[in-house]
Amino acid sequence: MSTVIVVGTDTGIGKTVFAAGLTAALGARYWKPVQSGLEEATDSETVKTLTGAEVLPEAYRLNMPASPHLSAEDMGIEIDPSRLTLPQVSGHLVVEGAGGLMVPLNRQVFFLDVIAQWQAPVVLVARTALGTINHTSLSLLALRNAGCNVVGVAFVGNAEPDVEQTISQMCNICHLGRLPFVDNLSRKTLPDAFTAIDVDDIRGAL
Repeated sequence: MSTVIVVGTDTGIGKTVFAAGLTAALGARYWKPVQSGLEEATDSETVKTLTGAEVLPEAYRLNMPASPHLSAEDMGIEIDPSRLTLPQVSGHLVVEGAGGLMVPLNRQVFFLDVIAQWQAPVVLVARTALGTINHTSLSLLALRNAGCNVVGVAFVGNAEPDVEQTISQMCNICHLGRLPFVDNLSRKTLPDAFTAIDVDDIRGAL
C-alpha cells in the first residue's frame, strides 16, 4: 500500500476537490477518517461523484458542521485516535484530513498528532487568496516540526504567481502546481483541470 495524506491550511479551500483529482490521477482509493457535518454532501460522497473511485467508510460520521471534537461531544462521544489507523488496501490510498492541521479530535489530540504517527507523505493544499502566505508558512512549520514528510504545496484558486513563488522560495518547498477554479465541476472536467498538478512528484514520493 502507498498512502498520501492531503491536508489543508484551512477549511473550505478546495482540499476535497484536490483530493478527488489526486485520487483519480493515481487510480487510488479514498478515505476521509473523520467527517463533521452530514446535512450537505459529505466529502466522501463528493469524491465518489467526481471520480467513481472506491471510497472507504469514515471512522467517524459526526452530525454537526464544527471542529471534530465539538461535533463528537454534541453526539455524546469522544473520538478515539486508535480507531484512525490507516486502512490496509492494495494500491494507492488518498487520505484527506479534516479542516486544518491543528483541528482538535478530542481535548488532548490534534489531527496533526495523528498525521505525524501515520508517517506517510503529505501534500499541503493552500488557497491563493489573501493571507495564504501566513497560513501556508505556519502549516509547513507545524508539519516539519512534527516530523512529517511534506512532498510539496498545491495551490487552489486564481493564479497569484508572486504569492506562490514567495511561499515556495521562503519555505523551501516544492510547488506542485495550481488547480484552478472549475466551472461545472464534474467527473469529466476535473481530470483536465488536474493536469496543472505535478502528479509525478507526488507519485515519486509514494
